[in-house]
Amino acid sequence: MDHQEDETRIDFLQRLETDISWYIMSFLDDPADLVRASAVSRFWQQFVIANGLAKQLCLRKYPQLSNIVGIVNPNDGTVESIENNSTVQWEILERSQKVYASLLQAITKSKVSPKDCIAHAISASSTDNYPEESIVNTLNPRDRFIMRASYWSSKGQSDPEVPETLIYKLRASIWVITEIDIQPFEAFFQQGRPIYSAKFVRFRVGHPKSSSEIGNYLQMLPLQEPADDNFVWTYTSPEFPMVQENRLQPFKLPEPVLCIGGYLQIELLGRVQTQEMDGLFYVCVCYVRVLGRPLYPAFDIEILEPDGKLLLKYYAENLSSILKSSSFNEVPHLRHLEEEMLRERTSLLEELLRGIQGPNYPFILDEDDDEEVNEGLVL
Repeated sequence: MDHQEDETRIDFLQRLETDISWYIMSFLDDPADLVRASAVSRFWQQFVIANGLAKQLCLRKYPQLSNIVGIVNPNDGTVESIENNSTVQWEILERSQKVYASLLQAITKSKVSPKDCIAHAISASSTDNYPEESIVNTLNPRDRFIMRASYWSSKGQSDPEVPETLIYKLRASIWVITEIDIQPFEAFFQQGRPIYSAKFVRFRVGHPKSSSEIGNYLQMLPLQEPADDNFVWTYTSPEFPMVQENRLQPFKLPEPVLCIGGYLQIELLGRVQTQEMDGLFYVCVCYVRVLGRPLYPAFDIEILEPDGKLLLKYYAENLSSILKSSSFNEVPHLRHLEEEMLRERTSLLEELLRGIQGPNYPFILDEDDDEEVNEGLVL
């Protein structure tokens, strides 16, 4: 009788071939499901860990993570290679399982308020008057900066279907992008105050074809020629309709997009407004903001040159800080991030003005201007 009871307690997973078991378990698509599966029995726990199911789920949902070649534990100074799990010790497999399960949790459950994650303006497909109407102006949330109109303008086209693109470098580390906001420009200095919006927008996220070539380009920002051919786009959003209104228009992505120090392309599709002076169609943008949640300080990434492989850094003690709701001031790193961004953008705009008015023009930012820029940049 006892022997029969023992037989009935055998896990069905133990009766199956490993490939079939793995196939069944691969349908688990939530990190919480993996935790529950591991709690069923010791055998299930060993199966989940030995087959790296948390890692496989990560790679299935976020293929960008396939370039990770090691996990760094900064607190103890160790690096765990994960290129060949068959040769590593059981303890390392357990830690790898924990890190990837925590990474999935951070990506999907983060409570950190979204922040603007644009680092630099890279290029525009066309610019009507450079540098007065440079893409750099789209980093400024105001349509005026130091007594001047602040916006990017395309070149004019007789065909309203000619598209335009804007490319931005996103901030380093790991970000989960949720929304892109765009404000079309209202030409307050033209009769009728026309708004030069697009009909639709579409977004792409990707990386450079050559990290060495793009490194050379980054020394000369913003570029004065299109750079679209220098990138591989790994994510493409649906098209979103844009309205011809002078306001910041939010475009929420259907699913959060994981970005590791990548690049964003904004496609502006279709034109709706002609300029009275020449009868040509233009697209003009006042401000662009990319909202994302940083996974730092729980996770960070190191990009290994020249092949672009990644080292994942995990700070277990900081995981709770991004999984709970926190006010902006309770996360010092994010406040520092915004202050750094403010300094960078003010410096870029200063350089732009010097390019327009000459190197000897006195650039003075008075208190009112300083307050205006601060209010606009801090979310």
